[in-house]
Amino acid sequence: MKQKILVVDDEPELRQVLRTTLEKENYEVAEAGDAEEMRQVFASDDFDLVILDLMLPGEDGLSLTRYLKERSDVGVIILTGKGESVDLIIGLEMGADDYVAKPYNRRELLARIKSVMRRSNRQADVAAAGSVKSQIVFSGWCLDLPHHKLASPEGDDIPLTMAEFQLLRVLLENPGQPVDREKLSLKIFNKELKENSRNIDALVRRLRLKLEADENQPQMIKSVRGSGYTILTTLA
Repeated sequence: MKQKILVVDDEPELRQVLRTTLEKENYEVAEAGDAEEMRQVFASDDFDLVILDLMLPGEDGLSLTRYLKERSDVGVIILTGKGESVDLIIGLEMGADDYVAKPYNRRELLARIKSVMRRSNRQADVAAAGSVKSQIVFSGWCLDLPHHKLASPEGDDIPLTMAEFQLLRVLLENPGQPVDREKLSLKIFNKELKENSRNIDALVRRLRLKLEADENQPQMIKSVRGSGYTILTTLA
C-alpha cells in the first residue's frame, strides 16, 4: 500500500509542486489550504505524514501541530520560511517530528520524509510486537517505551511531546554520562546542530519543568559545560 501524505499550505502553486514531487516517489497525496480544510481531510482518511506550513492564515501551524499530536501518532514535518525562530522551536516542542526551511531543497525534503516515516514505522512495530525493554524506571519515575508515556513517582501521567520523549530516553540510556548537543540533535531531530541553535537547550528547559516541578526535588538534568547534558538519577 502507498504511504499517504497530507500537504497543508495556503499557496496552491506550492501544494501542486509538492504533490508532483511526492507522487513521483510513489506517495499518495491529499491537500488542504487552511485549518478547517485540514481537519476535514485528516478526519476522512488515515495518513502517515502531514507536511504543514507554519505560517497559515487564521489558525497557524502551531495550533494545528498540537491538534494533530493530541489525536494521533501521525508524523508532522513543518515547512517554515522563518529559520530557527521562536515559533519553530515551539512547533518542535509541541511534537513536530522535523522541519524544512523554505525554499526547500527537493532531496533534503524527501530525505526528511523518509526519515520520519522510518522512525514512525519502527515505533509502530515496537508497540505492536512488544519491546524487549518496555520501560525505564528511574528515581521513582517510569518511562513507558512502547507507548511514549511518563509516569511520576505518584503515578500521575506526565504528557511528553515526541521530542521530549526522545530527549529523556537518550539521557536515560547514558546515565551519568554527558551527551553533547550534536548527538542529541541527531538522535532527536535526525539532523546536525546548526551553529548558535538553541533548539536543544529550549527542549531541555521544557523537560526540566516536567521532571523538576517540585522545588524540593534535586536537579535531575544537569548542564555540563562544553559537554552538553547529563541526567543524574538511579535506574531500577
